[in-house]
Amino acid sequence: MNLMASKKVLLTGGRGMVGRNVLEHPDAGRWNIVAPTSRQLDLTDFSATLDFLQLHRPDYVIHAAGKVGGIHANVREPVSFLLDNLDMGMNIVRASSQVGVRRLINLGSSCMYPRNQGEPLRENMVLTGELEPTNEGYALAKVITARLCDYLRREDASCQYKTLIPCNIYGRYDKFDPARSHLVPAIIHKIHEAQVNGRDTVEIWGDGLARREFMYAGDLADAILLAVEKFDSLPSYMNVGLGHDYTIDEYYQAAAEVMGYTGRFLHNLHKPVGMDRKLVSIERQMSWGWSARSDLRNGLDETYKYFLEKATNEL
Repeated sequence: MNLMASKKVLLTGGRGMVGRNVLEHPDAGRWNIVAPTSRQLDLTDFSATLDFLQLHRPDYVIHAAGKVGGIHANVREPVSFLLDNLDMGMNIVRASSQVGVRRLINLGSSCMYPRNQGEPLRENMVLTGELEPTNEGYALAKVITARLCDYLRREDASCQYKTLIPCNIYGRYDKFDPARSHLVPAIIHKIHEAQVNGRDTVEIWGDGLARREFMYAGDLADAILLAVEKFDSLPSYMNVGLGHDYTIDEYYQAAAEVMGYTGRFLHNLHKPVGMDRKLVSIERQMSWGWSARSDLRNGLDETYKYFLEKATNEL
């Protein structure tokens, strides 16, 4: 008998990009994963969240749900990015504690770190400086949820609630709508539109020199499932990333090569860019025993295939 298969895992955000990549991971069948839709579990409703947990009594909770979006959306809707994510995080953590769940993996975000740090972002740097204004609401919600996990663990050592802090993610099941997308899916959509419409130029926001670390979502799913398997050895805070980054120009160039686009790129210096650099330290991750498997070209290739098969029908 597979002992892991007898363990019940509640996965929030099972219809989001991270959740879907977890569910389609080859190792997902090793656990009994319950992944409700937002209609089945409204995480912004504490009573409904508590009732759901009391009914299912999971051995583990993976909190991957959240309202996410790129610079456009964060700047346009700061209130909902703060309140929706704060409600979801606080409710799932509090309810888990009340029903006796002892193992919870909370997904944070690298936007929890101070802006414009020249060195790789280490886990002890959370709350040591000013947050990036363009996504401050989302970042605050993530910081508070992570701190709540800390406080519960401080009051009750058996309440082992830990936070993974991924770098930026892209991949299958991403959002490609320009109003909601992050950098990589936005690049794929912009280049695709240029190809379809015969345009020989694509606009890049800013000078293209800002650096970003984007990891393929399938790799994050791999790290999450390993964290369930090796939960006891998992640090209370741990970055999940590549350990290296690329300029925005390099992401555009790599996507163009994958997609076969031969046009030119024009820089719009009047558009917001965000932080100059956001690279997480992977020292703790490497010591724990995990590293990402996908390189940029392979990840972009898989993401573009998904875009052509599925996402174009949704735009």
